[in-house]
Amino acid sequence: MSTPHVVVVGAGPVGLTAALTLARRGVTVTVLEAGAELAAESRASTFHPPTLEMLDALGVAGTLLERGIVAPTFQYRDRRGGEIATLDLAVLARDTAFPFRVQCEQSRLTPILLAALPPEVEVRFGHRVRDCVPGPDSVRVDTDHGSLHADWVIGADGAHSAVRRAIGAGFDGTTYPERFLVASVDEDLDAALPGIAPINYVFDPDEWLVLLRTPQHWRVLLPTPADTPDEAEAARLPERLRGVADLGRPWRILHSSLYRVHQRVTDRFRVGRVLLMGDAAHVNNPLGGLGMNSGIHDAVALCTALADVVDGAPDEVLSAAARRRRVVAVDHVQRTSHDNWSRLRADDGAEHDRLRALAADPVAARSYLRRACLIDSLS
Repeated sequence: MSTPHVVVVGAGPVGLTAALTLARRGVTVTVLEAGAELAAESRASTFHPPTLEMLDALGVAGTLLERGIVAPTFQYRDRRGGEIATLDLAVLARDTAFPFRVQCEQSRLTPILLAALPPEVEVRFGHRVRDCVPGPDSVRVDTDHGSLHADWVIGADGAHSAVRRAIGAGFDGTTYPERFLVASVDEDLDAALPGIAPINYVFDPDEWLVLLRTPQHWRVLLPTPADTPDEAEAARLPERLRGVADLGRPWRILHSSLYRVHQRVTDRFRVGRVLLMGDAAHVNNPLGGLGMNSGIHDAVALCTALADVVDGAPDEVLSAAARRRRVVAVDHVQRTSHDNWSRLRADDGAEHDRLRALAADPVAARSYLRRACLIDSLS
């Protein structure tokens, strides 16, 4: 081949960001996606400032901003007492050109990324990867439509990654004691809960919750016992939502899903000519919106390093980037998301006082938000 060829497995936000990053550097890319089309599920919905910077450098942030909701603040609340503290991301103005979050489902980003790919990038839908066999100079990728060879392979195919399993990389970690129930609702929660922010973390030792605004609806996240039948939890959902806010009638529920939550990370992000990123490399609880964001950061960092190596940089540049992204996954993403989970379960007046003091101190708030928004993880 006249130019190095990279196969990206997975056409989610991470895989398509990887493909776009490489294509912008002149690398030949083929994307393999198991689904017949882009996934339509809402899934992740929060974009942090450094992610917006990366997407801006790729030429797609403007369209995302047009389709999303700019959230300049987020709020900590108490289930019984209302607002505890509101944190204003404006304190990050000297750190980023995007001192805010954007609320927009990842299913709205993937079509933007797909449209931004240059025509020479081939995207093959309905191509499920069955095996991945690395060699010293190339990698064979077996799909249900036959095999192809690449100089490099990127596994961005989610938590059940076929690429990760094929290369024998581990995926150790833990599972949370409760499942998470997410309901999308067609309600005006600004009217039902005056003063709420677009993003709200609500403390309660028995039933904490998260309220997130998206362009088309609100999302409510609730913890759910691990051992109760799905049907029972679905039947109980209207009563639980009434406990969030009594609207005088049943809430209009558009969709709900119940899933187990894990904290896991692969033992290595690079195995020879194969790279892992996003959920294929690490998964965490969704509190704080760190999963998709850190996956996009993986894609930009690792694909920039890969393009540098293709252009003649030492191979160690890529290995160092892979090691660094694993450190970020463990020390920043997993630690911060787990701390967020622990905090919401606390019934601790001292923690409430700490958050109020944090919101009132711009210097302390900036330091806190730099970590919460993953800015510090990039240094």
